[in-house]
Amino acid sequence: MGRVVVAVRVNPLSDEVDLEELTTRIRRSLPPQYEFLKSEKFYIAFGLYGLRVYVAMPEEYEGGTYELENVLSGVEGVASVDIEYVTRLFTE
Repeated sequence: MGRVVVAVRVNPLSDEVDLEELTTRIRRSLPPQYEFLKSEKFYIAFGLYGLRVYVAMPEEYEGGTYELENVLSGVEGVASVDIEYVTRLFTE
């Protein structure tokens, strides 16, 4: 079975949310079928930053990214999540 990489935009509740701690909470909240690859901080507006999180998951996963969105939305400090793109992960 193939794998895909999902890029998820994670919007914090406020500018007071520590993005390093949020990244740690996200990493710990992922079920075993997901693999945290990396995260990067990006500017939103007026001193507010968000996270772009990259997660690998099985390609043929029932429900697509629905479960991943629910898991990330339930993490403390997260206001909302948006799937930016999904692409197939090629391995040799």
